Amino acid sequence: MIGVIDTDGECAEWAFPAEPGAVRTARHAVRGALRDWGLESVGDVTVLLVSELVTNSLRYASGPIGVRLVRRNPAAGGPVGGAALLVEVSDPLPDPPRERVARADDEGGRGLHLVAVSSQRWGTRHGKSGKTVWFELALPGE
Repeated sequence: MIGVIDTDGECAEWAFPAEPGAVRTARHAVRGALRDWGLESVGDVTVLLVSELVTNSLRYASGPIGVRLVRRNPAAGGPVGGAALLVEVSDPLPDPPRERVARADDEGGRGLHLVAVSSQRWGTRHGKSGKTVWFELALPGE
């Protein structure tokens, strides 16, 4: 079940248990928030990247997985040139993920590469307990 932590017009945040259904539930929650905000234009790429990051968290961490969306506008300190959607996926594992080059026959190893090539910028940061992987997407027309 989704545990909504905070939803405030420009921010939506959820916590998901580290269980197999978390990826599907996170995709549904993210798509719903983007639809509510009128941001369907970035829905597919956002849902794909959230799926990859939540899957990584499920694979390596055993605690809750946090997903947070923040709709940033230029006046609020967003990136130069326009509004952006900041997406964060957090888990209790302290080790940052490592981008690697997957071979053609590898079943995994492409998630961070997809994040890197699909977002305008991305990174990781340590928290009090665990880490957050974040990415930013430009919002066309805003």
